[in-house]
Amino acid sequence: MIIDPKNVPEITGSKYPQQFQSAVAGRVKKRLGDAAGLQNFGVNLVRLAPGSCSALRHWHTRQDELIYVLEGEVTLIANSGEQVLKPGMAAGFPAGDADGHHLVNRTNADVVYLEIGDRTPGDSAEYPDDDLIAKANGNSWIFTRKNGEVYES
Repeated sequence: MIIDPKNVPEITGSKYPQQFQSAVAGRVKKRLGDAAGLQNFGVNLVRLAPGSCSALRHWHTRQDELIYVLEGEVTLIANSGEQVLKPGMAAGFPAGDADGHHLVNRTNADVVYLEIGDRTPGDSAEYPDDDLIAKANGNSWIFTRKNGEVYES
């Protein structure tokens, strides 16, 4: 199936609990994989405005992730430190590797990248810098505190 990203709806905001949503203000996604009818993995075209980030720093228990930078320079923050990624560079995050990571746009220009991840059932994401755990629940997520208390939606 051929997809023109111009025809794919933009998604803003986040499914995070309210107190965490401001971290991703300025992030816009286009779900290219969904538009193509893909079922086993997702592909998102993501635009980060200056000052915004991809997500809270996190890692997945069962799902692999890969990002590929198309435009701009973005800072990858992971357990090992920070690294600037430029167009043509990629970073992969294997499932189960407790390397909390996210991307931050510290420049004055938009950053555009592809975000690719599989859809293995039973995934959860842990957020080392925040009192947050996400557990996959079908096509959505259940967010809890680290003590198991569910965040109100």
